[in-house]
Amino acid sequence: MIPALSSRQITICMAYGAVVFLLAALLLRQMALAGWLDGPARAIVFVLAVPGSVPVVLVLRRLAGLLPGQLLGGMAIGTGTATLLDGLALSWAPALYGGPAHVAGAGAAILWGAGVLIFLAYVIDRRAPA
Repeated sequence: MIPALSSRQITICMAYGAVVFLLAALLLRQMALAGWLDGPARAIVFVLAVPGSVPVVLVLRRLAGLLPGQLLGGMAIGTGTATLLDGLALSWAPALYGGPAHVAGAGAAILWGAGVLIFLAYVIDRRAPA
């Protein structure tokens, strides 16, 4: 049986999600202004997001002290927190992502990244010894 996340673990996952949101938003702003979220360059960003997300998952596992079987739930909490903050920022602070002209590209990268994080957490957790 997989142990439920403790209040401490949930808090750490939420805080980590908020930090990842801010760092990712600042990175997306620079990428958008450089043209990396438009046209064919977007495909390169999506491909690089996969290996680039592995450390994000592994750091959360360590920071929150997640046991085998808890990583997917912890990442869902962190990613959910980040995604909620992204939704607010995309709606009311699009300048964070480089301005209204870049909201679609940033939003697409955010959705891709969220899916990648959840998928990687699932794969990494399945491979962890029980």
